[in-house]
Amino acid sequence: MSCLSARKCVGLYLRLLDEKKAMNKADIKSELAKRILILDGAMGTMIQRYSLDEHDFRNEKLKDHAHPLKGNNDLLSFTRPDVIKAIHTQYLEAGADIIETNTFSGTTIAQADYKLEHMVHDINYYGAKVAREAVDEFMKKDPSRPRFVAGAIGPTNRTASISPDVNDPGYRAVTFDELAKAYKEQAVSLIEGGADLLLIETIFDTLNSKAALYAIMELFEETGKEIPVMVSATITDASGRTLSGQTTEAFLISVSHAPLLSVGLNCALGAKELRPYLQVLAKEAPFFVSAYPNAGLPNEFGQYDQTPAQMAEQVKIFLEENLVNILGGCCGSTPDHIKALADLAATFQPRTLEETVVA
Repeated sequence: MSCLSARKCVGLYLRLLDEKKAMNKADIKSELAKRILILDGAMGTMIQRYSLDEHDFRNEKLKDHAHPLKGNNDLLSFTRPDVIKAIHTQYLEAGADIIETNTFSGTTIAQADYKLEHMVHDINYYGAKVAREAVDEFMKKDPSRPRFVAGAIGPTNRTASISPDVNDPGYRAVTFDELAKAYKEQAVSLIEGGADLLLIETIFDTLNSKAALYAIMELFEETGKEIPVMVSATITDASGRTLSGQTTEAFLISVSHAPLLSVGLNCALGAKELRPYLQVLAKEAPFFVSAYPNAGLPNEFGQYDQTPAQMAEQVKIFLEENLVNILGGCCGSTPDHIKALADLAATFQPRTLEETVVA
């Protein structure tokens, strides 16, 4: 991390939150009470359009790094910020209200695969900074409604609940404390870069997400300052469970101790397949509910064929059944998909918290 000491990091965190509060008077809770907010779409899908090579993933700091870096998309926030900013801007133009930072793998744990643990601060700081710049510039052109930057916190590539070794069921590749430390480092850097809220997403193991929540709540307690926190799980197949075996209701109960802004589902499945699990959240969650499904299911080549119109048609039932407050797209979605969702959502009212029944 760039801060010279933990005390300086906390001091910087507090100052930045105070500045953010003074500059951005928009309250996302009040906006969610008025309308369905639109989350952006896939980052990887858009990056693929640029046909980048190894050179694009390097800058002066990384020119002599021995490990191949192509495919480590989080690096592009500071090696090719023009590309990432252009993608953010396209989603804003499509109608997105919440822009996710390009930091899905921005932990020391995930970056260990590239031998880049020492670059985690830059990945998250610049990931948030470029998103902040895109949002601020767009707001100057179109201040008609507030937009927000969500600091994206992915699940890492390790699971705290399942052994990666079939011959040793008790073995774990990562500990709770290691996850919490990594998540806390990421959260501090995201906020330093300008994130308005934090989004713990694509949760396949609830224990991983609980480590992230623990780290974030500890940070809030240490500083006395908070920003909104969203969580979003992923249902991995037709069983309706996360990879670590939890049902949607069990997942909700597991994270409901935290003062969340929203809980939701994303990735893995298309909108049609996601609906029954989203119904559970909409009925039971005492929080706002988010959904950002894939653009259908991938074909045999791993490509997503669902058109924006087809995706909007499947998502329409979410809106008719009053299931969501936040709507967006995950794998395979593009600005065209997000525009179709934004146009559709504008004709519906958001789900109200008063209609929930807490289990």
